[in-house]
Amino acid sequence: MRNLYYLLFFVALSVSGCKNDTKRTTDKNVAVTNTITHANGLQIYRYDGYTVVKVTNPWPEAQQGFTYVMQKKGATVPDSLRQYITVQVPLKTVVVTSTTHIPSLELFNAETTLTGFPGTDFISSKKTRARIDSGKVKEAGANETLNTEVLIDLAPDAVVGFSISGTNKALATLEQSGLKVLYNGDWTEQTPLGKAEWIKFFGALYDQEDKADKLFADIEKQYNDALTLAQKATTKPTVLGGAMFQDQWYLPQGGSWAALFLKDAKSNYLWADTEGTGSLTLSFETVLDKAQDADVWVGPGQFTTYKEMTDANPHYAQFKAFKTKNVYSYSSKKGATGGLLYFELAPTRPDLVLKDLIAILHPDLMPGYQLHFFEKLK
Repeated sequence: MRNLYYLLFFVALSVSGCKNDTKRTTDKNVAVTNTITHANGLQIYRYDGYTVVKVTNPWPEAQQGFTYVMQKKGATVPDSLRQYITVQVPLKTVVVTSTTHIPSLELFNAETTLTGFPGTDFISSKKTRARIDSGKVKEAGANETLNTEVLIDLAPDAVVGFSISGTNKALATLEQSGLKVLYNGDWTEQTPLGKAEWIKFFGALYDQEDKADKLFADIEKQYNDALTLAQKATTKPTVLGGAMFQDQWYLPQGGSWAALFLKDAKSNYLWADTEGTGSLTLSFETVLDKAQDADVWVGPGQFTTYKEMTDANPHYAQFKAFKTKNVYSYSSKKGATGGLLYFELAPTRPDLVLKDLIAILHPDLMPGYQLHFFEKLK
């Protein structure tokens, strides 16, 4: 079951988002510029005393968006915005529904406001795990089957949810009960910096927008510095990704989040020319024919050792990267209950992912670097 979760999560990270080009909005004849520069599904407009947050792509191919008003203490919200969900900020209590939300809470020292989470075992952060272990964060079921009784009893200031489509009965039930549900579409973003910029969504929730700007600016700088370093590489190693699941090999399409990292790390990802932002499903024979001589294998599913791989499929040993022991996995870096650090933190810290890949593909550029997410298989 957990392997299926990892597969679905990987596919979710690869789903495309649509772009909304609206850059300005007005209120009381005051023009305000959207503060978002990379994320395609998020817009944030700051006014005196309140902030308007627009989630324009909450799920793939969404035909509707959501507008939320973050009201600061003592501020007045114009009548023209009364139709939208208004949240008093900073939040005092919250329920989030994706592990990708946990790092953002911790960046703003707001993990103490978390009162519930669906699937607490998937959280890897030591800081938040300590709160779970002490009973301060309640188990809330699963995203599509949330324990609505628990959440209604918790009565958080807001529930930050996500949906893979326009139908999410659990979140609809919470809304009908009077809870404020805020849809978060970070997972639909395709670019590394686009995903990371959603920390500004949480900055608005905790009235720490200036801090969010600084945090993202630093991540952006670190990423761009790493990108510049990668351009100094004199080689482009060929790269294979993914692994078999139920008789199909899953690997990133050429326009996906994962593939863009490999491009920025100056590699020759063998499926970089495929169209799409999701996952390819191919037969073993097709992958072997194209990637048998690939130099490096990155992200072989849930595997953490070479023995696990050959136990699952002895034919994995036919690949050059396997023979030369050049296979790198993110599945070995786990929390105390099995949650993967990569799934939780990588969307917020793409700079660390890129540095890892540069160190793997071009070790001469980063001598002595310690990998953060990846590890060579044992």
